Amino acid sequence: MESNKVLNAEGLACPMPVVKAKKEIDNLNTGDILEIHATDKGAASNIPAWTKSSGHELLQQDNEGETLKFWIKKA
Repeated sequence: MESNKVLNAEGLACPMPVVKAKKEIDNLNTGDILEIHATDKGAASNIPAWTKSSGHELLQQDNEGETLKFWIKKA
């Protein structure tokens, strides 16, 4: 999937992947896609919950080995 920005949050513990994602998505335009790579297992539930509560759209979520990947469309 094409993304406008990739955020590498690998190695960061909760809540830092969400904190960094919020900071990055604030710099994007409406409709842009943020791709997030995280290794913290909590991100599997925290990032989708944050996406929903902030009004953005979780387009896709994948696992590649130890890395969780998320594609979020900015509302």
